[in-house]
Amino acid sequence: MPRGGRDKTLEREGGMDRRCIVTGEQQPRAGLIRFVADPAGALTPDLAEKLPGRGVWVTSTREALDKAIAKGGFSRGLKRKIDVPDGFAERLEVLLTKRQIDAIALARKAGKAVCGFERTKEALWSGRTRLLFAASDGSEDGKSKLRGLAESARIVPVLTSSELGLAFGRDFVIHAALLDGGATTRAIREARRLEGFRS
Repeated sequence: MPRGGRDKTLEREGGMDRRCIVTGEQQPRAGLIRFVADPAGALTPDLAEKLPGRGVWVTSTREALDKAIAKGGFSRGLKRKIDVPDGFAERLEVLLTKRQIDAIALARKAGKAVCGFERTKEALWSGRTRLLFAASDGSEDGKSKLRGLAESARIVPVLTSSELGLAFGRDFVIHAALLDGGATTRAIREARRLEGFRS
């Protein structure tokens, strides 16, 4: 999270607030996941927020999801019996990871993402960096050097080097920066949601 506390960018870009069925708190959609029931009553994550029908919102953390499942929150919120498949949380994490990788790839194609230590450092020096990705399995020495330059950039350490590499068409990437621009907006939101499952 940027220095100084709450991520104001995400608050602005999150859209209208929604209420989490677990915490009861109203918060920006950027930190929530919408769920619906399919015709057979199986719980379905609506990550694009476009599926029809009644939906409920849950804070994007593994703890909140587990509580919603254990306490019958989905059945109450959707007002019907809901079937939650085994391994649902693990599959959701996979989907969130893919969306994060895809969002970075889109930013790269738009010319708003760079990777590699030197290019990332240059991007940070420019002051236009919105997101700094540091592979979770990268060296702490490299991460600490770049963190010192991050200023107001959001630091995201939740992807592995191989996952980050997928976004850039490489075997692995340790450091990457996403710059100001519309293509980065989705990546910011996906980072917020994925962090809740991997922090």
